[in-house]
Amino acid sequence: MSKLSLDRILQSQGFGTRKYCRALIEDGDVSINGDIQDSYKTTVETDGLVLEVFGEEWKYRQHVYIALYKPANFECSRKPSHHPGVLTLLPEQFTWRDVQPVGRLDHDTTGMLLMSDDGPFIHAQSSPKRHIPKIYQASTHDPVTPELVDQLLSGVQLHDEPAPLAALSCVQRGDNLLEIVLEQGKYHQVKRMLAAAGNHCSALHRSAIGGLTLESLGLAEGEWCFLEQAQLDLLVP
Repeated sequence: MSKLSLDRILQSQGFGTRKYCRALIEDGDVSINGDIQDSYKTTVETDGLVLEVFGEEWKYRQHVYIALYKPANFECSRKPSHHPGVLTLLPEQFTWRDVQPVGRLDHDTTGMLLMSDDGPFIHAQSSPKRHIPKIYQASTHDPVTPELVDQLLSGVQLHDEPAPLAALSCVQRGDNLLEIVLEQGKYHQVKRMLAAAGNHCSALHRSAIGGLTLESLGLAEGEWCFLEQAQLDLLVP
């Protein structure tokens, strides 16, 4: 448990600069349990705190952990170059909080993207040492063959990798559809593995990370949600 001044709390939650947060409070735009707060110097217990800013409830969170159903044509970059960035799909507060994507999905890839402002969490989830399985549905340009599945399971050689890379699992789900499970998280790995095996990835979707699935979160394309501890536990390999 800890107590912080109200302006520091608002700033930590991404509502803007300290000066702006003080102005919000002095203008009567912040309340707690229905009581308008008019002094930014007021110290408040952060544990279990729920603020109302402009009439909207915001639960205090030391760090935020977010799952986003990423649509196509969004870039996983804070400085996108050709398409909108994924941060535009989130409330502005998350930009102020320095929320960042955990790893990347290509601009044309859809599916689950984790985001957070917790540096150690981002590092741990991105580390290849964690061996966190990720499930992808890959549409292929050419029909799937048993030989293609065998190649992906036994391993294919990519030009910049010292050893062949193999899928943990590879199952044909349609004439031109594969479900592939990977744990390495290499750059453009699914697309490059399919190319190395003599096919081409025409569309890619990530449906799960670890034991956490998009289906269980009930998100539609472009929607996001906070992850609570029980869901974060599903990300542990």
